[in-house]
Amino acid sequence: MYLNREEDNSKGSVSLSVFLVSLAVTVCAVWLVALCGVCGWCQRKLGKRNKPGVETADTPDSARGRGEKKAIKGNKPANSPKGQPPDADGHSSVTDLANSLTGDMVMLSPGSEDDDGEGPISEKLGRIQFSIGYSFQNTTLTVKVLRGQELPAKDFSGTSDPFVKIYLLPDKKHKLETKVKRKNLNPHWNETFLFEGFPYEKVRERTLYLQVLDYDRFSRNDPIGEVSIPLNKVELGQIKTFWKELKPCSDGSGRRGDLLVSLCYNPTANTITVNIIKARNLKAMDIGGTSDPYVKVWLMHKDKRVEKKKTVTMKRCLNPVFNESFPFDVPAHVLRETTIIITVMDKDRLSRNDVIGKIYLSWKSGPAEVKHWKDMLARPRTNVAQWHALKA
Repeated sequence: MYLNREEDNSKGSVSLSVFLVSLAVTVCAVWLVALCGVCGWCQRKLGKRNKPGVETADTPDSARGRGEKKAIKGNKPANSPKGQPPDADGHSSVTDLANSLTGDMVMLSPGSEDDDGEGPISEKLGRIQFSIGYSFQNTTLTVKVLRGQELPAKDFSGTSDPFVKIYLLPDKKHKLETKVKRKNLNPHWNETFLFEGFPYEKVRERTLYLQVLDYDRFSRNDPIGEVSIPLNKVELGQIKTFWKELKPCSDGSGRRGDLLVSLCYNPTANTITVNIIKARNLKAMDIGGTSDPYVKVWLMHKDKRVEKKKTVTMKRCLNPVFNESFPFDVPAHVLRETTIIITVMDKDRLSRNDVIGKIYLSWKSGPAEVKHWKDMLARPRTNVAQWHALKA
């Protein structure tokens, strides 16, 4: 009887020990699971907080330059999100500048200081002053082209050589022209033109059309802008003077498309990184109504070509996304003598490649270009993006 009671006590002790050990193991397991969950949560939070943004000039995205100088390779881009592996050249959609104008990038436009939209470009083309009068006695219409003001620069030197063509639409066969004013963005013509032998009834059926162009000796003249005014809306009995804002040429000759470019100046490394982001509404250069665009970037110093790089060619596309970055070495003491020429080309397999349009970026280019250059210098180590209208 005593032995049985002792066996029962020993069994109870063993059961209690097993229960206590099981309880301790369960508590430890729960504590470890909870601890791992907290660590995972922290890691996810920290991962979101430390998500890499747009690279600055210190870590250029890429430099797939091909040409006279070997390209400078930058750091590898950030890891791709799930389902979006980087492409063959190591570019990742995470760092796609065309779709992520945030973080270190500042989006600007020619018309505002901080515009992060992608609305149409309203480039200022200047304005023109002229007068109209009609002589009933001599049946003669008198048009006097007086002057232009704040015309855009079309030449590499940061100026233009403007002149004016005068038409009485719908007749475009007979035109009159002013003299060319060399290197002048505020020209004074003060030239008078007579349309003789025009009965008043016919004059009222005409539209006065003035087109301002930039004269070019070696290539086609570049259209600057136009003004048209129906003569049936003008009191022709006395001379009237008008100031009219120039508008883009309605025949499309003045529109070549727009290019979104960002600049990043790093004063420590003495570099300017040019990001060719994307283009829109490019002029069709091929018979099929499309183009095969690519972009060349030239670094100029005192009108001398220093270095050239270019993007890949986008086949049959008028709204290409390039997203390529090119760093250039530019010491601070040569900034005022530096120009970056960006040329959008149409690649042609069977003939010479065509120029779609150009941009000249420097401290002495056109108003929109100078603004972008100054904004770049005012925001060092920051990608400053701006849309530019391509010019001939």
